[in-house]
Amino acid sequence: MFKMEQTTFSCRHMLGRKGSASKSTTRNRKGQLGWLWVRPAMSILAQNEFQSVQRSFRPQSAAAHRRRPLSVLFVHRDADVVDSCLEELKKAQFIVNSDFVLTLAQCTQQLRSQSYDVVVAEYPSPSWKGPQALQLLHQTVQQIPLLFLTTPMGSESIAKLTADGAFDYVEQQHLAQLPMAVRRVLNEKKLRAELEEAGKALRHSQSLYRALVENPACGICRCDAQGKLLDVNKALLTMLGYESKEELLAASWASGIVADLGQGKPLAGTSPESVQIEPVEIDWNRKNGTVLKARLSGQGIFDERGDFAGYEIIAVDITEQRALENHLRRQASNDSLTGLANHRRLFDVLQAEIRRSKRTEREFSLLLLDLDGLKVINDRFGHLAGDRALCRLAQSLTECCRSIDTAARQGGDEFAVVLPETGAAAATLVARRICELLAKDSEEPALSVSVGVASYPKDAENVGTLLYAADRLLYEMKEQRSKATGACQNT
Repeated sequence: MFKMEQTTFSCRHMLGRKGSASKSTTRNRKGQLGWLWVRPAMSILAQNEFQSVQRSFRPQSAAAHRRRPLSVLFVHRDADVVDSCLEELKKAQFIVNSDFVLTLAQCTQQLRSQSYDVVVAEYPSPSWKGPQALQLLHQTVQQIPLLFLTTPMGSESIAKLTADGAFDYVEQQHLAQLPMAVRRVLNEKKLRAELEEAGKALRHSQSLYRALVENPACGICRCDAQGKLLDVNKALLTMLGYESKEELLAASWASGIVADLGQGKPLAGTSPESVQIEPVEIDWNRKNGTVLKARLSGQGIFDERGDFAGYEIIAVDITEQRALENHLRRQASNDSLTGLANHRRLFDVLQAEIRRSKRTEREFSLLLLDLDGLKVINDRFGHLAGDRALCRLAQSLTECCRSIDTAARQGGDEFAVVLPETGAAAATLVARRICELLAKDSEEPALSVSVGVASYPKDAENVGTLLYAADRLLYEMKEQRSKATGACQNT
């Protein structure tokens, strides 16, 4: 392998010229290169020429804008031909840094250690003959543009191999065409790189689009301004329980979607950004009749002329989310054991009933109930039986309540029932019905309750005094039962 470098407008190797190296180049009669030593320093002629160029160089000159650095690897046996190539490139305002080798093996080794803009190779050559050898050379240079310098005899055979664009060639008797060919292959390389990058960007964009369209969490549909369905992704079909878009169209599912969104046709000249669908929650019927709760958002679609063409809508299934929220809301306001309202909800209901009573001037009543002997049940039958006793009482309260009534577990063994628009007398009848229902229950252990009845505004002025009044009457009933039980035991 031999090393050559050319600086601005000067050739450092100056092969076969006087004063170019400390040792001359050996050639055979045909002018073929045998071996060569290259002196690292420039010749005096090259230095003078380089200094002259430096003095004449102006950064803003037109020539300066045309100069282009170029790194070339020559695979050629004739130094004179290489010299002529460099001279032609020099005339075309290239700033060349060049190396040359003799064989394909040396070419492979050189490409491993350094990168080049273009490879210029001799053809025909003893190193390669025929299509297979040229394909091997093309594989060696890989993505580097490959140019052949051919003789008249070689150009005819290599022309058939350049049809696929893998190679290009210049005849040696027309070396003036070399700079043009170099620019052409470099531009083609740049275009291929840009095309590859564009392809990567397109594939990435397509993958993102597919990920969005086929996202199982998001349904996507397109419809025109009248609400006619144009397209739908698989995720939305799954959400609604349909097998295909055709089946969905046949069901006329999207006929009222624009009306559901509260959207009308935008005015002329409206931009897509201004036709935004504010997030809205709606209920859709699935194919099996169940309700799908969906959150919708999206924007308008405009055609290539800028005319309004419809809507692109994204639907998110929030059915499970709303069910979970309702479950948590029930847990926050209901008793976990009995399922009745807890003390927080009881307080809110009493407050609401007092406000309504003040507005309508109609009374309402409150029942406070206490399960008798819960401690005895726990001690004798176990806590599971005690929990079961609380649930049995809760079931009796539910059966005796109207839809407007509220049954609640205030805590421990204390329960309450709020009876809207009910006086004390009617509330007393409800309490008696609850006691009778428990007495008829054949499940062991037998249950009984003590009840206190208070009404608003007759017995109290606010929630606190109403609860106190009912609680006082409840314990009066307990004391009466306790005295009656004691009297029976003494007799």
